[in-house]
Amino acid sequence: MSTPLQTVWSAIKRPVRWLLALLILFEEWGWTPLARALARLARRAGVRRLERRIEGLGPRVAFAVLFVPALALLPIKIGALWLVGLGRVVTGIAILLAAKILGTAVVARLFTLTQPQLMRMGWFARAYVRWIAWKTRVVASLLDSSGWRAGRALAARARRLWTR
Repeated sequence: MSTPLQTVWSAIKRPVRWLLALLILFEEWGWTPLARALARLARRAGVRRLERRIEGLGPRVAFAVLFVPALALLPIKIGALWLVGLGRVVTGIAILLAAKILGTAVVARLFTLTQPQLMRMGWFARAYVRWIAWKTRVVASLLDSSGWRAGRALAARARRLWTR
């Protein structure tokens, strides 16, 4: 006999996995272009001196700096969820998406700047290798899923119709 928690988990497991896979896929595809865009913006804004200081940080401080954007955006994301709860769904989702894109760009750039220092910490280097292997499997399973293939076929059909 299953417990109520097991019943709930079995009901939401598939959508949660899809959502997580899509989130990872967004990070995968957005990481490099967003980091490059932020680097170009930083060069124009004269932020190179700050970036050099970040590159020179020790491993522990670099690790802390990497998580500053996530912590800074947390109140904004909570506020966006509050807006969704108030019925302002479009505004709330727009703010969440903007915060996600901005957060990904900043973390990607910071990771690029701090990766050499972070990899000097043994536990981080091991966790990073595991993360990359796990992420690769998740993305591969998403891209291999029947839902993804059906979505790609539908998108290709829509593009063909649009070009006519």
